[in-house]
Amino acid sequence: MVTLEELQVRTLGECTYDSPLADYVAARSTNAYYVAETDRVLIDDTISLLQARGGIPLDEVPSFEPGGPRRKLFFDPKKTKVGIVTCGGLCPGLNDVIRAIVLELFEHYGVTDITGFKNGYAGLVPGKSPDPITLTPSFVETITDRGGTVLGSSRGGQSVPQIVDNLVHREIDILFVIGGDGSMRGAHAIAEEALERNLPIAVVGVPKTIDNDIPLIGTSFGFQTAYAKAAESIKGARVEVEAAIGGVGVVKVMGRAAGFIACYAALANHDADFVLIPEVPFNLQGENGLLATLRKRVKERGSAVIVLAEGAGQDLIPASRRTDASGNTVLGDFAGFLRAQIARDFKDHDEPLTLRYFDPGYMIRSVPADPADSVYCTRLAQAAVHAAMAGRTDMVIGRPRHRFAHVPISVVVKNTQNVNPDGDLWLSVLESTAQPFDMS
Repeated sequence: MVTLEELQVRTLGECTYDSPLADYVAARSTNAYYVAETDRVLIDDTISLLQARGGIPLDEVPSFEPGGPRRKLFFDPKKTKVGIVTCGGLCPGLNDVIRAIVLELFEHYGVTDITGFKNGYAGLVPGKSPDPITLTPSFVETITDRGGTVLGSSRGGQSVPQIVDNLVHREIDILFVIGGDGSMRGAHAIAEEALERNLPIAVVGVPKTIDNDIPLIGTSFGFQTAYAKAAESIKGARVEVEAAIGGVGVVKVMGRAAGFIACYAALANHDADFVLIPEVPFNLQGENGLLATLRKRVKERGSAVIVLAEGAGQDLIPASRRTDASGNTVLGDFAGFLRAQIARDFKDHDEPLTLRYFDPGYMIRSVPADPADSVYCTRLAQAAVHAAMAGRTDMVIGRPRHRFAHVPISVVVKNTQNVNPDGDLWLSVLESTAQPFDMS
């Protein structure tokens, strides 16, 4: 279990500058919708979870530092220089986060020197990417109309000492890193290098993962837009297979280690008959296996739709030995294997089959954020700016228990968040699809 000590956020020093937002929070105290800066956000939200801690004193219970404006700042807004970088794969909302950071700095803190580093961490190493750009309110005004990121992105690590040297050369006081777990590991290394050199550089992350697999941050921005787009593909698959004889649709969605997109997209419209995710093992063969169950479902209802997270079923095919630029194992083509097995099984049992395959893949991550995600991006970005200006570093902004909070990077990169087979989300999926509880 996570301890209170592990949840302590690093600071660069005493906050001595008056915040221009001090009046916003001066009279506020903790209530159902706001957490005062002197309060804490509990990591446990049930009595039994608290009891499992063994009756430790309240001031030792694991908790997060709350997000939000501070009365005092570490950085002088008049002299502060800021850098922003986006790393890793695309995700809906990247431009929304960039825009909100720039607007918060300009309009509320009076910070006007903001640099956008191009193409991920490569842009922080001189000569490896196009020159950085200056970010202003006019530049970011309409960037949320498009998906992707105006700063570009890349995968793979770069020399951390060179990155810090460049930050020093450019006199950057704050670096905002928008990226996934690999990018956050890079941010942690940059923060560590700066601290080891006694450099007052704040490194604050806004975590991004379309798979929603980063722990302790609540929901990742862009996730809602992604599963909504995936749900459209599932609905299209349902229309296709219902119009065919023996129609079976296979819809592959992102989720190499976590099946959140598959689960939420399936729940969005009740069009899925089976949801296959990495966290729940299944077999193809046997009386309780997927193939026999699928044939039965098609016989009973005339068609069926399978939603497949890309990382599901990897144990049923030969393991891949290749890795991508980020060091992740390249997944095997289980979707192709599954389609071949379905076709063979229906043929062996002399059953008619019309098999359709849908792969929305990169489409769901390249679209602009929907309104709900845009709001979430804005609030995460604002909280990130507040934390950085107050001298917090080596941390990310999250929303655990629906409260904005500061979370140390070292904690969020330890593990991944997964769909719990014993949790209520998977139970809802089983209820919605009516797929068997056990297909092993």
